[in-house]
Amino acid sequence: MRELILGGVRSGKSRLAEARAMNSWLEVVYVATARALDGEMAARIDGHRRRRPASWELVEEPIALAATLREQAAAGRCLLVECLTLWLTNLLCAEDEALFRRERDALLETLPALPGTIILVSNETGLGVVPTGELSRRYCDEAGMLHQELAALCDRVTLTVAGLPHVLKG
Repeated sequence: MRELILGGVRSGKSRLAEARAMNSWLEVVYVATARALDGEMAARIDGHRRRRPASWELVEEPIALAATLREQAAAGRCLLVECLTLWLTNLLCAEDEALFRRERDALLETLPALPGTIILVSNETGLGVVPTGELSRRYCDEAGMLHQELAALCDRVTLTVAGLPHVLKG
């Protein structure tokens, strides 16, 4: 089972993903892509950490997501990836186009072959105003293209708005 859960900031997507992982009754590995680069992000990370059951394993990986998923995926295990747009930001900010393409392509190639349940969380960025900066526009473009490709690979795609899940696929 592969699920992509999309939503805006504070839409309820993380809580939905955590509930799905908990209700899977599988061993859960939480794959975190965020970096605590400032106090506000550290507080967000802490909030997620406090919400998670202590029994969940945590793996922090800001760049090599596909390799981490290959290492962690197993039958009878649920991987919850939080979040793809932070991972995408990490790749874009590395300013290494070869690394960006390699890691993005590796995720798309790896995902279909993984055993177990995979829940991917990502911010839907395509519903707002087009940003004025070049990097911001590229980020939105890359996120939109990644979401389309992942949606094609996933069994279920859910958009979360105001805490309400809307199943788009599956």
